[in-house]
Amino acid sequence: MSQTLSASTLLAVPLAPLAGALLAGIFGTTFGGNWIGRRLSHTLTILGVLVAFVLSAMTLKSVALDGARFNETLYTWMVVGGLKMEVGFLIDSLTAMMMVVVTFVSLMVHIYTIGYMEEDDGYNRFFAYISLFTFSMLMLVMSNNLLQLFFGWEAVGLVSYLLIGFWFNKPTAIFANMKAFLVNRVGDFGFILGIGLIAAYTGTLNYSEIFAKAGELGGLPFPGTDWMLITVICICLFIGAMGKSAQFPLHVWLPDSMEGPTPISALIHAATMVTAGIFMVSRMSPLFELSDTALNFILIIGSITALFMGFLGIIQNDIKRVVAYSTLSQLGYMTVALGASAYSVAVFHLMTHAFFKALLFLGAGSVIMGMHHNQDIRWMGGVRKYMPITWITSLLGSLALIGTPLFAGFYSKDSIIEAVHFSHLPAAGFAHFAVLAGVFITAFYSFRMYFLVFHGKERFDQNPDAHHDAHHDDHGHGHDDHHEPHESPWVVTVPLVLLAIPSVVVGFMFIQPMLFGDFFKGVIFVDAVKHPAMAKLAEIFHGPVAMALHGLQTAPFWLAAAGVALSYYMYMVNPALPAAIKRTCMPIYTLFENKYYLDWINENILARGARALGVGLWKVGDQAIIDGALVNGSWKAVRGVSGIVRWMQSGFIFHYALVMILGVFALMTWFVWGDALLQLIK
Repeated sequence: MSQTLSASTLLAVPLAPLAGALLAGIFGTTFGGNWIGRRLSHTLTILGVLVAFVLSAMTLKSVALDGARFNETLYTWMVVGGLKMEVGFLIDSLTAMMMVVVTFVSLMVHIYTIGYMEEDDGYNRFFAYISLFTFSMLMLVMSNNLLQLFFGWEAVGLVSYLLIGFWFNKPTAIFANMKAFLVNRVGDFGFILGIGLIAAYTGTLNYSEIFAKAGELGGLPFPGTDWMLITVICICLFIGAMGKSAQFPLHVWLPDSMEGPTPISALIHAATMVTAGIFMVSRMSPLFELSDTALNFILIIGSITALFMGFLGIIQNDIKRVVAYSTLSQLGYMTVALGASAYSVAVFHLMTHAFFKALLFLGAGSVIMGMHHNQDIRWMGGVRKYMPITWITSLLGSLALIGTPLFAGFYSKDSIIEAVHFSHLPAAGFAHFAVLAGVFITAFYSFRMYFLVFHGKERFDQNPDAHHDAHHDDHGHGHDDHHEPHESPWVVTVPLVLLAIPSVVVGFMFIQPMLFGDFFKGVIFVDAVKHPAMAKLAEIFHGPVAMALHGLQTAPFWLAAAGVALSYYMYMVNPALPAAIKRTCMPIYTLFENKYYLDWINENILARGARALGVGLWKVGDQAIIDGALVNGSWKAVRGVSGIVRWMQSGFIFHYALVMILGVFALMTWFVWGDALLQLIK
């Protein structure tokens, strides 16, 4: 352990946001008597996250430049047999990078929230929630054992439930947060099974001790099957990642979570909660490298998510839902990289995506504010001249998202495509097609949104849902729909600018050390013989400038350019074409509009099936068998036997004497005549 990393300093990173959350959540709400006002509430929570960001940046500097490391137990909660349940930190390059990303994006969201939630009655409560979420995510990424990881895992799920349903008077928000909670429980069931198998076969929850025994796990069969134990463990762990990182078919909660306020869309669905699964699989790379079956499974799931969720983004009209489906697709890209054993590329895309996706979500929120809380992109247009800062930052975020050379997204996205191309796994062929097709689709729906919002004719005065009186919407925001759009206040635009900068430059700056340097050395493990994708990438990499120049000649660039050009033609030059295509391809449009009917299947088959099973277990198992046969049946049997026996208990001595004499006579008869009768029968 390097002396430059002290336990007390590291402990302050998660505890600072926790302190802000507790102060604002207790003393800034009716629960604690509203002792502190709005200004002090947001000051305390922002200060807590700022402290966490500064300390995280200092930690990253020590780790990256000085090679500092920290891996210690801070507190032993309990020991069950030989299994230790501890709280501890593992600080290496992966953790330090995640700490900086989480705290920086959280800091931007906190500042942005001052403007976005200005008129909301739950202002202090919201700041308490997002600070508590930051604490939970930091505990997750800083853990050195699976118990603490699971604590952070469940804590972010709980706080996301509170944030998605923040406007708890809206039925759609309540439905969305319950949906997110239940779907994540499905994934978490698989996750805890994986953790349980690891604990059962290794006797430890500590990362270092688990990885030391990875070779032993790799040689064990799963009892009663032909499967390898390591395959079952990895698939169970990945099912947890499927829920948290919204992979098909456990992705259905994320689009509906847009019912929450926009700042949490940026915080939860860009940089933190949804990337927890990507982080976990990367952390567990020594285990996943031992199972090609699990990696193939990951490749297939990631490919389906990247491609088919992108299709759904094409038909969305809600500005936040377009960005949400973009998040789903990009999470699929990260998952594909994990399946190709390009863990460092997945984490690199996690980092770049965090900046430009948070930027796009916050930019969408700025547009919503400027459009007086209209979210339908069909009734926008020409917003560029009214909101110049939001326009330029949203353009930069969109260019990064589609993988424009020199932008952050280009370096990570192209590296994923190349890594899949070099993978030797059977599923790599389909995965390569999916990520290539996804480039075109992403460019198309991203710039469809961009052109409809910022360019073309002004359509905000044609909104059929507009009311030309000042009123309050469901969110509690007062607005007047006949006003022209307006630029957002500085507390909204400053975070946009600060997020736009890394969205442009962070890929160029960090691709060399993160993918081809020693940044992840000793942290992420890859079997280069079985999985040569990263080794092949290193051979063809000649610097970020050369990569950008070469990128101008590759298929992804031209596919992205074609997507942008087609969206411009369809929505700027020939706006009648989309309606004509919709009429021609109505069955496909209906399929997309119903989101592949997965919600219908969940609600009408799985949920009703589960309800029918529950009713059956209640009626048959509980009422008929347990209550009827076992509980009621047992006392009825006792009552019947008692009813018969009580007639034999008369209480008269002469009765008992007669019974004894008859009994003795019967015994004497048996012993005297019994043998003779047996012989006669024979």
